[in-house]
Amino acid sequence: MAMRALHKEAPGGYEEAAELLAECARDGLRVRVRGGGTKLGWGPVTQPDVELSTSSLSEIVEHNAGDLTAILQAGVRVADAQRAFGEAGQMLGLDPPLRGDATIGGVVAAGDSGPLRHRYGAARDLVLGVRVALSDGSVARAGGKVIKNVAGYDLAKLFSGSFGTLGAILEVAVRLHPQRPTMSAAATFDDPERLAGAARRLTHARHEAWAIDVAWRGGQGGVLARYAGAEARAQAEAAASEVEGGTVLEDDAGAWEDQRLAQRGDLVVRVSTTQSRLADVFRAADGLGGSVVGRAALGLLWVRLPADAASVRSFRSALAPDACVLLDAPEEVRAEVDPWGIEEGPELELMRRVKQRFDPAGVLV
Repeated sequence: MAMRALHKEAPGGYEEAAELLAECARDGLRVRVRGGGTKLGWGPVTQPDVELSTSSLSEIVEHNAGDLTAILQAGVRVADAQRAFGEAGQMLGLDPPLRGDATIGGVVAAGDSGPLRHRYGAARDLVLGVRVALSDGSVARAGGKVIKNVAGYDLAKLFSGSFGTLGAILEVAVRLHPQRPTMSAAATFDDPERLAGAARRLTHARHEAWAIDVAWRGGQGGVLARYAGAEARAQAEAAASEVEGGTVLEDDAGAWEDQRLAQRGDLVVRVSTTQSRLADVFRAADGLGGSVVGRAALGLLWVRLPADAASVRSFRSALAPDACVLLDAPEEVRAEVDPWGIEEGPELELMRRVKQRFDPAGVLV
């Protein structure tokens, strides 16, 4: 059967976006919300009829430097926003691999993050408020300058990680933080248990780290800990002394960029585990010829694997019951393997009820 052509729309206003969703609901059309298009390969294979792009919603509405807050339209490129905040010596503490065109709306909707998640949390922790278009034609607001949330929901957190399936994010209010000079401590290991042990020691040390990351590939890996501010050097030196073979990196930008870039690939699985199972993840990746990067203290790891369904199934089996979400993957793999890996149960039923509440017509995919 021939596929229908994808119809693309780029609403220039909030009401226009909401009206488009309502029209699609009436006509029985399926809609995909698109930001910069850098994560279209995430989630299940879908065939939308309409693509709602946020490309025309690209203004930094407010930057309140004195309050360390900003309001951004969903189509603002994260790199552009960071440059603007940097002129005031500030930053958004959200540093996922951007691949150039990633937008703030897309990053929030995908729940994406980078090494700074260790210090500042996920997108849901940095978003103060949102404005969203719903498929009933309404524009809902929550958080920020608006005190009351819609129907008792915390929309800022609910829409973070929703992948655009509940509504189209139009605008976000975010918390900012000061930029600070940084320095890092690093150490390398050829044993997964020793690496995991070093990561645990740094995680529980008294130094206040901006980020503590691990990396592992082909039987070798390392731990990387970043410190910021006036005490960055002293803290990095103290951290280096606490782990075997520790060294200090004065120019650490490249090392952290490598960590971010390694979160993307032909096939990537995001693992949510505990510190006690870090070595298990390293070994499971080794067994399939994969590689690992991630946040040591949070047990949140990105694993590159061979781009086939068998590798995903084998990896999930080795790490069960840890959550293993398929992110980057070829379409044929996403068609064969459930990207979320969620079994029937109360959690899935709750998600369905939330979806029914916000998008009863099932417009958004």
